[in-house]
Amino acid sequence: MFTLISLIITTPEIFLLLMSCLILLNGVFSKDGAPRKSFYYAQITLLITAFLTWHIFSLLDGQTIYVFSNMVIFDKLAVVLDILMLIAMFFTFWYSHLYNQNNFIPANEFYVLGLLATLGMMIIVSSVNFITLFLGLELMALPIYAMVALMRGQSRCIEAAMKYFIIGAVASGMFLYGISLFFGATHSLNLSTIAAAIAKMPANQDLILYVGLIFVIAGIAFKLGAAPFHSWVPDVYDGAPNSVTLLISAAPKLAAFGLAIRFLVYAVPGLHVQWDHVLIVIALLSLCIGNMVAVIQTNIKRLLAYSSIAQMGFVFLGLACGTERGDAAAFFYIITYALTSLGVFGMIALLSKTGFEANELSDFSGLGQRQPWLAFMMLLMMFSLAGIPPLVGFIAKLGILEALIKNHSIWLAVVAILFSIIGAYYYIRVVKVMYFEDIKNPEKIVCSNNLIIAMSINGLAILFLGIFPSGLFVLCHSVF
Repeated sequence: MFTLISLIITTPEIFLLLMSCLILLNGVFSKDGAPRKSFYYAQITLLITAFLTWHIFSLLDGQTIYVFSNMVIFDKLAVVLDILMLIAMFFTFWYSHLYNQNNFIPANEFYVLGLLATLGMMIIVSSVNFITLFLGLELMALPIYAMVALMRGQSRCIEAAMKYFIIGAVASGMFLYGISLFFGATHSLNLSTIAAAIAKMPANQDLILYVGLIFVIAGIAFKLGAAPFHSWVPDVYDGAPNSVTLLISAAPKLAAFGLAIRFLVYAVPGLHVQWDHVLIVIALLSLCIGNMVAVIQTNIKRLLAYSSIAQMGFVFLGLACGTERGDAAAFFYIITYALTSLGVFGMIALLSKTGFEANELSDFSGLGQRQPWLAFMMLLMMFSLAGIPPLVGFIAKLGILEALIKNHSIWLAVVAILFSIIGAYYYIRVVKVMYFEDIKNPEKIVCSNNLIIAMSINGLAILFLGIFPSGLFVLCHSVF
């Protein structure tokens, strides 16, 4: 039912959709300066959408409100994730602008598709019904499939787009099949109604629920890029244009985390014993495959792709605790990973230029001499991913380990520490290449002040949040 309060709550999404259409029309009819105008319009759209989201939340005094027949929720979790995703997309566009120009990627299509994917992300984190969740998932995924193929002259981009689309379609089918099983067992698509129905069922009565649980978690694991549903990650990260890899690595991860929380906390808390074991298996496989395969990589995008798989293992460990402490630790972890991932892939896009993709590890050789400040920012990000103090990655890993120990899962904490030690090798290897290997390309790095400012904000935020993490910790705990 459409009411005034539902209109107010969905104002940011409506504004984002309208501006996406206007930017598309501007690109069609504008003759001069369309790429630059599209960039500025997209950035302004993201900032205004974030302001509207926070302003509406403040006006409503932080209340939790259900609209559209209890299909959409407006709560602190949705607001925080919305703002974080909008900020991530803002930095994604900022880092991508020059790269897209140099590589002749259609700017208008890039920004419009990016905004539509952002709209899908916002729908996901605000959904408490399987219908809106699935619609949000597809609205996020379909534009990104197209974006991977935007560099149409490169066969590797077309191949990556086809792989991503086919595997993504299979994952969506699995997710949808899981939804159908939950509907068959509980006769509802509303998450809270499903939770109430499960609570009333006798233990081990309905096998359909357990099968549906496996399929839905498989869909979530695919979106987060966790093993064993990770096969798309290295190929898509490597094959996509650097600006699109940058987009895939950050904001969609936050949206997928929101999907996981909505499902696990709102729909199936009564099946915690069952999904706890599934998440632990996914986490251990992700830590093992991600870290072990990353060690042998020479392509930095593939290295970071397997690193991403390993990092998602930590997120699943936090979720597997099934406690507010574990959920908050996982939330803190995914935020810090998205922040670091933005900087790392932003650096790759920044070092690339026309006809040259800085995709090999050797392309970073001598960066400490060629551009000391950028090398220092990259060092901060690598050390953060490795979990070295005093950077925020260390605090994030510590939060997960604490949640595991409080949950009496000490053996999992020990396994996570062992794999973190393995992971530290390939992160430190990147630093070694930057500072201790001979310069492969002596050509001076030309970089605009705007990009240096963005990278500095990104890198110093990682250091600042590592030294003063309490504010972000309090925020993460307050949403659960």
